[in-house]
Amino acid sequence: MPLGSVWTQGKDSALGIACIVALVATLGSLYLSEIANYPPCTLCWLQRIAMYSLVVILGIGALREDRAIGWYALPLAGIGAALAFYHVLVQRVPGLDQATSCSAEAPCNAMWVREFGFVSIPVMALAAFLLIAGLVLIAPTDPARDGAGDS
Repeated sequence: MPLGSVWTQGKDSALGIACIVALVATLGSLYLSEIANYPPCTLCWLQRIAMYSLVVILGIGALREDRAIGWYALPLAGIGAALAFYHVLVQRVPGLDQATSCSAEAPCNAMWVREFGFVSIPVMALAAFLLIAGLVLIAPTDPARDGAGDS
């Protein structure tokens, strides 16, 4: 199979893969709060709003093969990535957590998970949002123009 054909098939699957990434992130957040009993902070809730919405939007877009879904998904992924990046800064920069309205029961600077010494929950969320944004960007917007209709 030629490399161009693999790239075209990968681009055609990008929305479905982005939906799977959003679904895994959503299920992971539910596991952490409902089973592992980590209380989500205010910034976590805001990121969840973006991620949970992406599951629905990308799922509908992938099922309907709606190439225009990126207009809805990309802003949500961007907002989610910005929130996650800010959350990473709140965890890493001393004193920055004072500017955030987080509660004592669910502090925004708490690191419930710390894999490899630096991968916290907000870092995982940031990676998921950036991956989703990248997949939405490579998804073809016009099958005829992108060669998806070629045999």
